[in-house]
Amino acid sequence: MGIYLRVLIKLYTRPLFSVKYTLIHISRIPILSVDKTLRQEYHGRMDMKERIGYGVGTIISVLLVIGSWKGWFPMTEVEVFGFITGALCVWLTVKEDIWNWPIGIANSVFFVVLFWRSRLFADMGLNVLYVILGFLGWYWWLYGGKNKSELRVQNVDAFTMTWLTIAGILFTWGATVYLRSIADISPFWDALTTAISLVAQYLLTKKFIENWHFWITTDIIYVFLYFYKDLYLTGILYAIFLAMCFVGLKDWRKTQLKAQKHEI
Repeated sequence: MGIYLRVLIKLYTRPLFSVKYTLIHISRIPILSVDKTLRQEYHGRMDMKERIGYGVGTIISVLLVIGSWKGWFPMTEVEVFGFITGALCVWLTVKEDIWNWPIGIANSVFFVVLFWRSRLFADMGLNVLYVILGFLGWYWWLYGGKNKSELRVQNVDAFTMTWLTIAGILFTWGATVYLRSIADISPFWDALTTAISLVAQYLLTKKFIENWHFWITTDIIYVFLYFYKDLYLTGILYAIFLAMCFVGLKDWRKTQLKAQKHEI
């Protein structure tokens, strides 16, 4: 129990700007273990802009939580935590940070609760699937490489891309038929974005760089779709996610090129 108590003390005594430092110490818990190399990378990658970014993000998150609790914003606490964990998860994915997985799992759990309360059982089931993929991605990123080493950024092979494309087309067709039967406002586009998102999530679990192409595609559709449905705030949020995806694609390409040069 001693190590868990020390982690809790660090969580509440470190400054808000030391988010990554806190995560490093949490990683010493056996079930959340991250190898020494990864912990060293956290220190090396942190620059002033990142510190400021995490600080601003922390402040905004605290304000959202307080605002929801006090009734200042028309959002429940579950929605707020879903928003916070979702944004943080995308950013950590951009940075190839292993902590995108536990935070992404938490994000999906929040949405499972939210959709259960709203009786949106199809959306709830989709997020249960994201939880399963989250645990798979967490394991594969840590032990999916050669000799159970850390998984590196790689390109998807033709066979995997072929069966994912076929599965995506079949899913889109089936989901469109179902959504039409329940009078969904945009059955085809909702089905298509869900299919693309699932393909992108699987590619992400295997650290295939092509996952960013699929996220970019689906985010472009989501932006137009949410504005069409008059969900302007959500549309703006996905526009931010879209920009982060372009950054992620650029950063992952750099990582891949560095790894290839190192192998040569």
